Amino acid sequence: MTAAASPSSTCCNKKYASCCPEKTADDENDAAHYHASKRQHEGMLREKGLPLVQDAELRGAIVLVRVDHNVVRRCAVVDSFRIDATIGTLFSIVERGGRPVIMTHVGRPKDKSGHIHASPETDVESVVAYLERKLHIKLHVPQLTCTEGVGIVDIDTSINRALRELKAHKVGGIYLPNTRWFAGEEAGGATAKRLACQLAGIADVYVNDAFGSWQSHVSTSEVVRYMPSYAGHLLQSELTGLAALLDAPKRPFVAVVAGSKLDTKIGTLVRIHNAVDHLILGGMVYNAYLCAKHGISMQGVTQEDVEAARALVALDEACPKVVELSHVVHSDRPGGERVEGCFRTVRAYEVSGDGWIVDIAPESFESESVHAVLSSAQTIFVNAVMGFMPSFFEGTLALDSAVGRNKAARKLYGGGDTIQEFKSVAPHLYLKAVSDANERYQFFTGGGAVLKAIELGSPFQLGPVRALCDNGGEARCRSYSEECCR
Repeated sequence: MTAAASPSSTCCNKKYASCCPEKTADDENDAAHYHASKRQHEGMLREKGLPLVQDAELRGAIVLVRVDHNVVRRCAVVDSFRIDATIGTLFSIVERGGRPVIMTHVGRPKDKSGHIHASPETDVESVVAYLERKLHIKLHVPQLTCTEGVGIVDIDTSINRALRELKAHKVGGIYLPNTRWFAGEEAGGATAKRLACQLAGIADVYVNDAFGSWQSHVSTSEVVRYMPSYAGHLLQSELTGLAALLDAPKRPFVAVVAGSKLDTKIGTLVRIHNAVDHLILGGMVYNAYLCAKHGISMQGVTQEDVEAARALVALDEACPKVVELSHVVHSDRPGGERVEGCFRTVRAYEVSGDGWIVDIAPESFESESVHAVLSSAQTIFVNAVMGFMPSFFEGTLALDSAVGRNKAARKLYGGGDTIQEFKSVAPHLYLKAVSDANERYQFFTGGGAVLKAIELGSPFQLGPVRALCDNGGEARCRSYSEECCR
């Protein structure tokens, strides 16, 4: 016999009926589409040979998780986006019975002479504090011996007590010190192997969820040789999005790229130029391009950058794709200092040798040519801040607004700085972008990783991803007992 609904339950249903409408057929179709798309993406990643965390046995396992929480400036978390992006993988690990040991790099504690200087500016404590507040858990940070100039040589036996407490659920997780405080992280040979073996010795499974950390260091590449290793959910999502961007973007495809130096980006820019239908430049990259194309000079642009830009100018003359931005903001003050009366809007090709270009003028994005390019695009990739932030933000705001007006395009933003400034100058657009799937945005956690993947021609050629494909998974990993105990 079926029990009748209680009066209280009926009352509650009526009470919330107006604010909680029943699921529609569209809702069910959206959910079905999501799961079908996810299965398709997982199939593609497996075909590439990438071992996935959803295939790992995690119950009762200690899981070493490499993340990219490099978001600390002046001992504080400046933007939580990259931290929040990894919470899904961390939750999934814990929900499936795993116990997390987390690690990230923070800043560059190693000087040009190779000496490691541990300091509060490169400590993980502010990240740990953020996660503890966000997740309502206690995280343990091991206090390992760190020698000035040398760094942390060993993960000593003091960590064993913390591991026991982790298994007993007395702490929610362990967060290791900055990976770049370890002597072996950026080293080679025996020093690197020593750290890799010690990391493998404290965990059962390794998960890489650090898309932005594309350099082949011990914590991203070497450790996978010694333990079962898998790609986390965030890494999978970013590889899927980037593969789609590089393999078969919907056209017209527009890229917007800026940066402080051109000579180090010219190879990537040539590849981008070859791949896109239109290319918009900003920052010092655009300044160098203007100097090379129009034979002008300006402060802050080196001769090396101008020489590199000439290659791009020659490429564009043969196959025109660069969309020139007609107006820039010219300043008498260096370093992006904003002083009223000391900056003005001028035509880009009329800049004199004195002064600095500090921003792209907003009217550049209102021009007929730029409007036509951005409004007709089906794929837009943005890895750019147009001006010296935060003083000169108008050009970046104009760019983000112009991109946002195109509702049909898939919009991909790459890099922590690009996303941070998007949130800062256009918070209303950012909130809508992350909350409304119809806006069709994807945010990458590492701009450098995106540009490196473009330069290499595939995200699966990034060092840590290639290491997972070559050595990851349960069956393919080398035995820790055989390799590390020699």
